Amino acid sequence: MSTTTRIVHGTPEAVFDVLADGWSYSQWVVGASRVRDVTPGWPAPDTHIHHSVGAWPLLIDDTTTVLRCERPEVLELTVRAWPSGEGVVRITCRASGADTEVTMEEDATKGPAKLVPKPVRDVVLDRRNREALRRLAILVERAQPDPA
Repeated sequence: MSTTTRIVHGTPEAVFDVLADGWSYSQWVVGASRVRDVTPGWPAPDTHIHHSVGAWPLLIDDTTTVLRCERPEVLELTVRAWPSGEGVVRITCRASGADTEVTMEEDATKGPAKLVPKPVRDVVLDRRNREALRRLAILVERAQPDPA
């Protein structure tokens, strides 16, 4: 799995508050252009985010499904973007003082993306996930109360 880590200025609970808002998915996930629906109870196991990938008029409608949720430490997802494929993403939140170390692990599990050599896949996923974690950090940090 490709592994990308970032320190986010907020508690693991604050990070998980953003992750638990399925409607914010397209704001931090690179490539997700819109959220069409969120299953009630998200992010409980087997709940879904119905999202679109791409840009109009070339939108692909697909889903992301929760495999495991251990709030506020772990969220594991099956992510789909057919026809390119399917993958697994694990987001781990660990307290680091007043901040949180957020780690995203991702790899393709099915479809044409799985045919891309792993070293190439890892580079692409790392770049994508660096941007995703940057966006996630902005959402978390923007929601924090002003210390003044």
